[in-house]
Amino acid sequence: MVEEEVRFASRVREEETREDDAKVDPGQARRDLSANRVERTPEGLNRDKFLLEAVSYLGVPYAYGESTKDGIDCSGYTSRVYKNGANIALPRSSREQYAAGAPVQGDSLQFGDLVFFDTTGSGVSHVGIYLEDYLFAHASVSYGVTISSLQSRYYRERYVGARRVAGG
Repeated sequence: MVEEEVRFASRVREEETREDDAKVDPGQARRDLSANRVERTPEGLNRDKFLLEAVSYLGVPYAYGESTKDGIDCSGYTSRVYKNGANIALPRSSREQYAAGAPVQGDSLQFGDLVFFDTTGSGVSHVGIYLEDYLFAHASVSYGVTISSLQSRYYRERYVGARRVAGG
């Protein structure tokens, strides 16, 4: 099983690196997000605490099945950010996380919503955390924990939906 995941990871890495039509500078995004901009935030979610937790992982390398600051995968990242930043326990896999919470339409996304993608052609296989202005944080196979744009062709073509697990 691990061997299959390594082959999968290398295929995704090749596809992700072609995602250059809406590239995001994580450092600039971090500064922009910290500038106290007023965005819609689900009730009960402390934006500052949650954001600090989310950006504390920027640059952590991708490691399938892991969830530490030495290496982390996408669902491990979302689980850790929600646990430490909002005291909310999420299921471990992206598919299980997709089944949690309430569905959210793309035009109603709020800070902290989970965004899901089909990167394998077999249903939900990737998850990230919506920030604002079409930006989301996630553990990328190619770049580790980073910030990407929902408007990039790679993610736009693979977007499956969103779920709200905190607040309203």
